[in-house]
Amino acid sequence: MKSPVPPTHRILGIDPGLRSTGFGVIDQTGNTLAYVASGCIKTDADNTLPQRIKTLLDGLVEIIATYRPQQAAVEIVFVNVNPQSTLLLGQARGAAVAALVTADLPVAEYTALQVKQAVVGHGKAAKEQVQAMVARLLKLPGTPSADAADALACAIAHAHGGQGMGGLATLGKRVRGGRLM
Repeated sequence: MKSPVPPTHRILGIDPGLRSTGFGVIDQTGNTLAYVASGCIKTDADNTLPQRIKTLLDGLVEIIATYRPQQAAVEIVFVNVNPQSTLLLGQARGAAVAALVTADLPVAEYTALQVKQAVVGHGKAAKEQVQAMVARLLKLPGTPSADAADALACAIAHAHGGQGMGGLATLGKRVRGGRLM
């Protein structure tokens, strides 16, 4: 008798940024991950902040409509030396989370350390290491851009459920409807 085929889950990973927000879409079937799409939503630095936020929001709404993910994972913003940069990054992240929850997607949040541990095996990995490992794990013919790779890495960390290659000590916080799950 054949074993039943495990269901496929589509996961959207987001690496928020005001200049460039990376996105990555993967399918998870059991322990197998498959690349679906990735890229960046870029904003024009000459536009006002509200215009740039709208660009991010509209771009993510389009990505969600196109790829129809069932789950989402977003990188948690870290505090920069420059408070203004942190505030702007937080607003970009807010636009991303708003697009996801408006589409009724469950959202998991992961720190950069958690993502790097899950994908590379240690939290101090360089961007190039993350890019190379994402390409390897998803059997990509080339290396994705840094922002797209970070978004794909976030999706991979979520797919690994915190038990991936790096053996995450803690899982991302799962939030649905404003309450912790």
